Amino acid sequence: MPPPHRPPPHRPPPPNASSRSSTVRANTTPDEATAPLHRTVHQKSTRRQTASATRRAARAVFAVVVAAAALGWGAAPASAHNSVVGSSPAADAVVTEQPGVLSVTTSDQLLDLGASGSGAAMVVTGPASAPLFYGDGCATVSGATIETAAQLGAAGQYTVIWQAVSTDGHSISDEFTFDWKPAPGQSLADGATAAASCGIEADAATTDVTADTGSSASSDSALPTIAWIGGAFGAVLLAGAVTLLVLRRTRRS
Repeated sequence: MPPPHRPPPHRPPPPNASSRSSTVRANTTPDEATAPLHRTVHQKSTRRQTASATRRAARAVFAVVVAAAALGWGAAPASAHNSVVGSSPAADAVVTEQPGVLSVTTSDQLLDLGASGSGAAMVVTGPASAPLFYGDGCATVSGATIETAAQLGAAGQYTVIWQAVSTDGHSISDEFTFDWKPAPGQSLADGATAAASCGIEADAATTDVTADTGSSASSDSALPTIAWIGGAFGAVLLAGAVTLLVLRRTRRS
């Protein structure tokens, strides 16, 4: 006789994924459930703020660099001294007739200080073997040219030393030489042992105008301009340093 049929024991079904998720959600507080979302939003917001701050800093640095460079470039033409473009007699020339007037022409207008009497001067001296001074010491400024009247003496090498005020207000000076070989019949002047000052007899003159004096005056008057340009380039260097600092901080972020 076969054994009687027995139904299998009842087993409750395992909880499905939805029930587990519901259990997890039921056991999780609202703050814990939204924390990952808040962190993601905060990170994105921080990155946007950092990028925006970096762009603003870069624009500010660029503006400083452009301004400093513009100031430096704008000041360059104003700080340029006049340069010599010619002279009469020409440098190293051989002169056979009395020149009467000796002159130097520059690349731009010279400042005529008029009655002040300072800034413009020309001295003619020679010959090199036994130098004396020639002319009355008066220098005239006309446009870009400075000139003086003088009659030369014995044959030999002569030197013309001059000083003027450049168009930028700075003192400039230089000298040039030429050979004096008077042709027959040329009258020769008697030189003086001291350089004449304009309107004062040569024997009473005690002030000598030299190229070194002019160079010193030019250097002294140029000091403020050099300091100002140094400040402009200093600003450019500072702007570059700030740029590097911003870039490094951006990479670390």
